[in-house]
Amino acid sequence: MRRSLGSSYDEIGQSYSATRREDPRIAAVIHSALGAAKSVLNVGAGTGNYEPRDRTVIALEPSAAMIAQRSGGAVSAVQGVAEALPFASDSFDVAMGVLTVHHWSDRVRGMRELRRVARRQVLFFFEPAKVDATWIMHYWPAIRELPTEVDPPGEAFFRSELAVQDVRPVLVPADCVDGFGGAYWARPEAYLDPTVRGGISSFTQLDPAEAAAGHRRLERALASGEWDERFGDLRALSEFDIGYRILVAGD
Repeated sequence: MRRSLGSSYDEIGQSYSATRREDPRIAAVIHSALGAAKSVLNVGAGTGNYEPRDRTVIALEPSAAMIAQRSGGAVSAVQGVAEALPFASDSFDVAMGVLTVHHWSDRVRGMRELRRVARRQVLFFFEPAKVDATWIMHYWPAIRELPTEVDPPGEAFFRSELAVQDVRPVLVPADCVDGFGGAYWARPEAYLDPTVRGGISSFTQLDPAEAAAGHRRLERALASGEWDERFGDLRALSEFDIGYRILVAGD
């Protein structure tokens, strides 16, 4: 059984809001996928990023630390877990989740709960088949061994559990303002900032010695020009498919 998202984020999410904020271009993709839904359940809602403001939203979040960081404009959050949603069946038009499922302790049960409470499901996730596009692993290879990153859920898993209608790439802008894991794909210097890494769950779960070793590896690669020799073409791109996907399932 995987560790619960709530207990994990109570420890690793203390400074989440310092670098994590809604990017309007990614928000537009997510909100478009919600379609004409009037009622939305945001599961693993965190600080409230990407929740639509033009319809009824209920937020569910297991971590008290994350709930405490929700902005004044965000709806109040119910504390609870995806695996046991405290709502009646068919309560919502859509259940949505943003970069959350890989943290759930029982993903299959969580999918069953999403289907129970909503006719449609909309998920923003990272496709593990694209992991080799993330040069970050060259410098912090221990990330691959984290519990949340071993056998992470991708399109194949979601298709086995949901009535998937569509899965599309979400290109991440080079100047993305939301500091999630792959957001700085063209700005490698950002990963040398402890505050930036503090807003990315994979980094905050690393052993401190592993985190420091990766910092040194990337720092040397940038100073020597090695990073630019291997990956520098990325700096010229305005957006990139690093592996993020938007999924729509259900009716």
